[in-house]
Amino acid sequence: MKGLVHHTPIRTSTSLDKLVGRNVYLKMENQQKTGAFKARGASFKIGSMNEEDAKRGVIAASAGNHAQGVALAAAKRGIPAKIYMPIHTPKPKVEATKSYGATVELAGETFQEALFAAQKEQQHSGGTFIHPFDDIDIIAGQGTIAVEMLADQPELDTLIVPIGGGGLISGIAFAAKQIKPSIRVIGVQTEAVCATYHAFHKHLIPSLACTTIAEGIAVNEPGKVTLPLIQQYVDDIVTVSERDIAASVLQLLERHKTLAEGAGAAGFAALMRHHQSIRSDHCGIVISGGNFDLQKLSELHALTMHLPANSMA
Repeated sequence: MKGLVHHTPIRTSTSLDKLVGRNVYLKMENQQKTGAFKARGASFKIGSMNEEDAKRGVIAASAGNHAQGVALAAAKRGIPAKIYMPIHTPKPKVEATKSYGATVELAGETFQEALFAAQKEQQHSGGTFIHPFDDIDIIAGQGTIAVEMLADQPELDTLIVPIGGGGLISGIAFAAKQIKPSIRVIGVQTEAVCATYHAFHKHLIPSLACTTIAEGIAVNEPGKVTLPLIQQYVDDIVTVSERDIAASVLQLLERHKTLAEGAGAAGFAALMRHHQSIRSDHCGIVISGGNFDLQKLSELHALTMHLPANSMA
């Protein structure tokens, strides 16, 4: 994968260290190609395809970041890509996907509905379907984040990772445990959409479709490939509120001069909310993406102030 994706930097903050009482390291995947970690898994998957499969093109479903990763990786191989995205996907993510040369189809209210449309198209056209998380090659590509983090900061004892379908944390947890078996890996989901949290803790609670400012991790069902990996290699999963995420996006922007989308700020939100219970001296947080619609900043301020969004001037 060298030359296909960036080896993203790790940033530290003295003020953040003092706030939570430990050393904190932010892995800046919001500075990755396409603005999110998804470029890793897509590049590895598409780069590994044989020529016969590549000629048929690729099809994917995504809430935004996987779409851009697939579009970029397909463009590098010179093969066509068709991406299905929910109709409420933020416009910047849709336009960015198109800019890499992919054809975009908006389908369904949720990721699951877009996924169904993409799978139906794959059956019709015979293209290669690139799953956003439930694929060993995708998981392996995401795992390179852990390899980089432990190479750059070997003292890390805990990693906090956002969870949607589980591809990111599966890859990170597996790779990290091979390199440093003692390391703890903690997942985080938003309370609005937390099917993997409930599955991990063996809660018999049905998944419901909800809206969230962290649309990148709004997946109502854990993956069949990812869930067993999570159960084996992840130490704990916690949840955060929409307000926690909104406050974290704003704090990262205002205090640390970095833009994270809702999903990308979830790990930071988890440390802010659960720092008293997360045992760690050297804690790594994956800032998984930065593709945020700046027009929605007022909505974040409204969430943190418990005011309706339309009351903000």
